[in-house]
Amino acid sequence: MSRKTVKHEIDLADLPPLSEKQKAELSALSGRAGSDVDYSELSTLTAAFWKDAERGKFYKPTKTSTTVRIDSDVLAWLRSQGKGYQSRINAILRREMLASLK
Repeated sequence: MSRKTVKHEIDLADLPPLSEKQKAELSALSGRAGSDVDYSELSTLTAAFWKDAERGKFYKPTKTSTTVRIDSDVLAWLRSQGKGYQSRINAILRREMLASLK
């Protein structure tokens, strides 16, 4: 079975009008105080939960095709590591980017 990706772009400056039902729900919610919200069913997130957490585990960035000039010896070394040298270039650049953001 093939899957088709459907993308929707929304112009935040020109949103579609709300239905009467949506307006009623928003009106009811806006009148509630934060203390009225029942959080009893939510479990507390402990340190054990966060121990194995991974940042961006489900994040899949979009790819952009570009042309980059790389020294021949660097490219040869990357290619000598086997298939996937472009992914390795991306991983190296991402690692450096994340290190510089810390």
